[in-house]
Amino acid sequence: MIYETIISSIDMQGVAHVTPFGIRMQDGLVVISPFKPSTTLSNILATGYAVVNLTDDVRVFAAALTSRSVGSLVAATQIHGVRLSEVLSHKELKLVKFEDDDVRPQLFLEVVHEEYHQPFQGFNRAQAAVIELAVLVSRLKRLPLEKICQEMDYLTIAIEKTAGPRELEAWGWLIEMVKNHKAALNFENLA
Repeated sequence: MIYETIISSIDMQGVAHVTPFGIRMQDGLVVISPFKPSTTLSNILATGYAVVNLTDDVRVFAAALTSRSVGSLVAATQIHGVRLSEVLSHKELKLVKFEDDDVRPQLFLEVVHEEYHQPFQGFNRAQAAVIELAVLVSRLKRLPLEKICQEMDYLTIAIEKTAGPRELEAWGWLIEMVKNHKAALNFENLA
């Protein structure tokens, strides 16, 4: 099973990188499998640490993909790293094993510290739709645009029926990314 999360990592100079990431659990370890090239991969290999941030604010997923502010960052509690300040919970991770691959290596990380900050109330359909579109946007250069647009059309139903202001804002940012990608493919200038 893959869980959609927000991963925060830092480089050797302490510059933070925050991005949506699907993770899985295996034998008590968090497994991250980034496509190469990946800033997250480079940061974790350089420092040995990362943080899994769990949030129900889907704007964070959209913001990270669209170069918007994801919110404030604070120092992690037990590792050299940062976490989002406004999250439901976070897990601080230490790299224990690396399996290289030309396309998608695997990082195996041990949870060294975990904190719960707010209760999880559940996702509505619009939140799930935004997360699904965020996954598609993260693969704009890997998936056919036609498939992304078909999925977007279906996901729009949930947005129209159940979205609140946060979900509408996040959805708009992601739609803008898809439109810009489509324009770039058609050699149009949307700037």
